[in-house]
Parts: sequence; structure tokens; C-alpha cells
Amino acid sequence: MKNLKLKAARAEKDLSQADLAEKVGVSRQTISAIEKGDYNPTINLCIRICKVLERTLDELFWVE
Repeated sequence: MKNLKLKAARAEKDLSQADLAEKVGVSRQTISAIEKGDYNPTINLCIRICKVLERTLDELFWVE
């Protein structure tokens, strides 16, 4: 399932996939795969992403 919440939060911070990837210590391809729903990140990576984007785990990763 695509993670449109992550993509929207990243865009609100005016960050490219590469920018976010650099801030959380992964490749741009990893961020792309998470947004496409092709990769299920570890909880530690989710937390790092949330901190950078100033969002909660529920806001970015909870599936409704």
C-alpha cells in the first residue's frame, strides 16, 4: 500500500526523497520504496523519519 501520508509530510517540509534519506541515514531508493509501499521499514527507521518530519508514528504509518 502506498504511503501517501509520508509523501505529503515530506512535501510539506519541502524535502526531496534524497534530502529525507540523507537526514535519516538511508538511500533515496529506500525512501522511494517506502512511499510506493514496496518496503516495510524497521521501527527504528520509522521513528527517525517521524522525528525529521515532526509527525507521530500514527500520523505517518498507521493504516486505516
